[in-house]
Amino acid sequence: MQKKVGLSDGEWKLMNLLWQKSPRTIAQLVQALEEETGWKKNTVFVMLSRLEEKGAVRFEEGSRSRQYYPVILREDAAARETESFLARVYGGSLQMMVSSMAGQKALSRQDIDELYEILRRAEEAEE
Repeated sequence: MQKKVGLSDGEWKLMNLLWQKSPRTIAQLVQALEEETGWKKNTVFVMLSRLEEKGAVRFEEGSRSRQYYPVILREDAAARETESFLARVYGGSLQMMVSSMAGQKALSRQDIDELYEILRRAEEAEE
């Protein structure tokens, strides 16, 4: 398992693009994000620099521009985010989160069926 890196909302946007397709240049990232975020080249560069300091991305010098690659796996970043969210909002209790969602009727029949299947597989894995 790789080092767990916390990502801001903006960093998630950049990382999702890199996980979808890499390498990408700053210009390609700006083009992909500009309509949604309004970010310009300098903003993307600063965010990529922060991500590089965190160990989340790396770059290689290309023929004309730096080529950026993700270093961390999406699954590892998601696991870190999930742990952080559960700790902050529900004191680390998955049971409390699911109970809250069920109490608010936020779970569809399909969600419930999928949770049963996940729990069944987890139970089998323990045996």
